[in-house]
Amino acid sequence: MHLSAPTWPVFLISLILAVLVVLVKYAIVVVPVVGPIVAGHTFEVLGIAYILLFLGVILRRF
Repeated sequence: MHLSAPTWPVFLISLILAVLVVLVKYAIVVVPVVGPIVAGHTFEVLGIAYILLFLGVILRRF
C-alpha cells in the first residue's frame, strides 16, 4: 500500500471542520449557519474530518 499526501481541497476541508469543532466546543464561538449542527454533534463532525483526511491519504486522487 502506497500512501500519498491528500489533495489541497481535502486537507483544507478537513482542517476547517476540525478547527470549527474545536472553536465551537471550547471557545464557545457561534457560527451562524452550521453552528447548531456542529455544537450538537462535535464528536461526529470531528470523526468526519479525520475520516476525510484518512481517505485523502489512502486513496489516490481523492
